[in-house]
Amino acid sequence: MACLRGVLGFGIGTALTALLVGAPACFWHHKPAEGDPLRGSDSRIELRVTNHNFLDVAVSVLHDGQRTRVGTVTGSSSQVFLLPERLLGQGREIQLFGHPIGSLETVTTETIVVQPGQHVEWSLESQLARSTVAVY
Repeated sequence: MACLRGVLGFGIGTALTALLVGAPACFWHHKPAEGDPLRGSDSRIELRVTNHNFLDVAVSVLHDGQRTRVGTVTGSSSQVFLLPERLLGQGREIQLFGHPIGSLETVTTETIVVQPGQHVEWSLESQLARSTVAVY
């Protein structure tokens, strides 16, 4: 034992204690169950935005009396956003809100209801008042 103590620089008991204390940490990994109330559902709602406007547009979701920004769509391009299902609330109703960066103009959709398995397509036109939204 003295020989090993000299090689390792500390006692066997100390090494064994460190191993026994640290080993259980490898088994403490917790994978949340499906629908874990603390984490919420992992399902997402796909929002496809096509921006025909030349300005970049900041996109938000209006839900449950609040506005949550989801991202920006560059001018004359398309972007797909994956929205957490929690943004739908209990009624599964949302409105989409767009604000072109560098403009005072905004656009808001009517209230839409999104059911599980559906996705939303929003087409922002050069004149935002002509924009359309559809749920598929």
